[in-house]
Amino acid sequence: MNPIITANQLEELINEGSDILICDCRFDLTNAKAGYEMYKTAHITGAIYVNVDQDLSGKKTGSNGRHPLPTAEDWAKTRQRLGIANHTHVVAYDSHGGTFASRLWWMLRSIGHASVQVLDGGLDAWNGSIGSIGREPKPLSAMPDVYPYQGVVLIDEMEKNVAANDRKMVIDARAPDRFRGENETLDPVGGHIPGATNRCFKENLVAGKFKSPEQLYKEFVLLIGQQKPGMIIHSCGSGVSACHNLLAMEAAGLAGSRLHVGSWSEWCSDPKRPIET
Repeated sequence: MNPIITANQLEELINEGSDILICDCRFDLTNAKAGYEMYKTAHITGAIYVNVDQDLSGKKTGSNGRHPLPTAEDWAKTRQRLGIANHTHVVAYDSHGGTFASRLWWMLRSIGHASVQVLDGGLDAWNGSIGSIGREPKPLSAMPDVYPYQGVVLIDEMEKNVAANDRKMVIDARAPDRFRGENETLDPVGGHIPGATNRCFKENLVAGKFKSPEQLYKEFVLLIGQQKPGMIIHSCGSGVSACHNLLAMEAAGLAGSRLHVGSWSEWCSDPKRPIET
């Protein structure tokens, strides 16, 4: 399934009566309540709200990053509460070019859930009906199967990669200034993981929508050269915007790269780890 769906395609599926679960993933890293407030004001009719902090993250320990993954069992419980069965067709959207919606996309894809897409252009691209009263999710009667995450890079592997002579390529999705260690407002230390390359997730977009698969392919191949996608590790601040680069690569036909979920917020939690600016 194409990881990206247009507003017209989604509207056609809805009009055909297709069983689709639409998830509003709007969020603000500096104001955790802002996304839900926006959802209550206006959202795609029938959409449920999915919170990055509460639904798409696990328990923080102070050393595992700002948005660690929930355990596989907790993620299954959350899917039960949200009404995401094994074969549910999920369409996620936000108002940030797919930044937060791509986190839900990746978390489902990483457990083998094939039927999930991100709405290109988000709510701004939607011309269909708009609701103003939020609805509660319809929980499943039974908890779905518990599947382990695939394509995850843990901190031990990242440390070994940094120390290796033949490092796997790390692509950091943060803004260039934060990558350089400037204007850091979210994490206590500025900089990036040694050896990482910067491609801000916004480079995947033009006018708020994803570039064509052909253009994305050209740009990523220029970046990664002869390296296979499976050798690429994606990082960012906390494992959210990195999913945008993962989605863009898959849309370009370059599937298989992996995510360092803890990303910079996990890496910089230990002062013994080296940093670059």
